[in-house]
Amino acid sequence: MGRVSRRAVALAALATLMSASGGASAAPGHRAARPRKVAEMRGVWLATVMNRDWPSRPGLSAAAQRAELVAHLDKAVQSGLNTVLFQVRPTADALWPSPYEPWSQYLTGTQGRHPGWDPLGTAVQEAHARGLELHAWFNPYRIAAHADLGKLVEAHPARRHPDWVVTYGGKLYYNPGLPEVRAFVQNAMLDAVKKYPVDAVHLDDYFYPYPVPGQTFDDDAAYDLHGGGFPNRAAWRRGNIDLLVRETSARIKAIRPAARFGISPFGVWRNDTTDPRGSQTRALQAYDDLYADTRTWVRKNWIDYIVPQLYWNIGFPAADYAKLLPWWAEVARGTKTRLYAGEALYKAGDPAQSRAWQDPAELSRHLTLAKDHPEVRGHVFFAAKDVAADPVGAMARVIADHYGQPARTPGD
Repeated sequence: MGRVSRRAVALAALATLMSASGGASAAPGHRAARPRKVAEMRGVWLATVMNRDWPSRPGLSAAAQRAELVAHLDKAVQSGLNTVLFQVRPTADALWPSPYEPWSQYLTGTQGRHPGWDPLGTAVQEAHARGLELHAWFNPYRIAAHADLGKLVEAHPARRHPDWVVTYGGKLYYNPGLPEVRAFVQNAMLDAVKKYPVDAVHLDDYFYPYPVPGQTFDDDAAYDLHGGGFPNRAAWRRGNIDLLVRETSARIKAIRPAARFGISPFGVWRNDTTDPRGSQTRALQAYDDLYADTRTWVRKNWIDYIVPQLYWNIGFPAADYAKLLPWWAEVARGTKTRLYAGEALYKAGDPAQSRAWQDPAELSRHLTLAKDHPEVRGHVFFAAKDVAADPVGAMARVIADHYGQPARTPGD
């Protein structure tokens, strides 16, 4: 249990004792304390890559950065949320003093420059002080949103090990097929778990990169060296990601047993036209295109929770939220993996999106639908900037319709 839930239990116990001490002649109208609510994920992603949510721009003073961060945490509390998924390793860098990787350029504007404070340490402390869980969110393999190794700080691991790097789609990635890369990225991420009482480790949907038409992810040498035990390259790539997931999970539990491990993959595992076990969708497939066998991770209990990014509206032809949510509920049924739904708050009110996303009630309907599926234990909203802006009131509608009463934190 987190500190807030323990305090709630203590207060409830105290109230019970006080009531009992009054004997049988309790005051007229006395009511027993309500039973505690079930744990529910009410989360928000706080993205730092490209300064998406925070800091608002690079180069702010340490005091200004801290003030913006605290404002996001306060907004989460005001919105009835209980969990913040804070992106602390956006591009093979760090938002804490790491011996493995440089300080993130999104803080100061210069990769490797000390920002004058510890964002992750502060986020954990300030989140817990507000009764929020803090999940440290990492991107395992992305190095840079450009293709020039020379632009990285001189001491960057990718410059010291250029053989670890694959250039693809105009960006730089670590090669998931190299065991030394897998060990390194785990060490880099788990340094934060050793240093801070984070409530969970969270990975996003970028494993092998999203396909770029006409381009090939060049891992020939790694496949020739390490792929002999697999029937084909696709199976080997999935095996590499499976190893990352299983090893990371085991190492988290060894370092900080109370910390959980969660992943937010692309929302479609496979289409049913490809695999009868798949969903009634016609979309990109995480299994085939990102080499992420997300269904297996859930069914084999390799992770503590999964947040599929169900970023489509109800009735969307290629990927209908109303069909995907029950599919994921069925996958999670009978497992120890908790299921939360990833929600596309960023689409609400965006004029570039379909008519469905102009309706402030669209997201609220998602939460209403989820109540018919007990396997869905909560929702996570992308992302913090959109919780604050809420241009058409979609988040306000969710709060009014569903978050009128507080919920226990998801790890409770």
